[in-house]
Amino acid sequence: MIINARINVRFKSGVLDPQGTAIKGALKHLGFDGVEDVRVGKLIEIKLDAASKEDAEGQIKDMCEKLLANPVIEDYSFELS
Repeated sequence: MIINARINVRFKSGVLDPQGTAIKGALKHLGFDGVEDVRVGKLIEIKLDAASKEDAEGQIKDMCEKLLANPVIEDYSFELS
């Protein structure tokens, strides 16, 4: 069974996001004064051959915790289809 996973990884609240800060400054410079905050994350798409949806969930969680996200400073979420 082929499962498509969309994984979103982002900094935890309270962790500085220098790229988000730079984008916020650039947006303000372009005249977008209403921007209160910008947080940047990453989207990872994986196509996985798994025995079941539950098996795929377990594998994706392991991938996130072992490689794709740094659990000290990042949170992750994912969707399977």
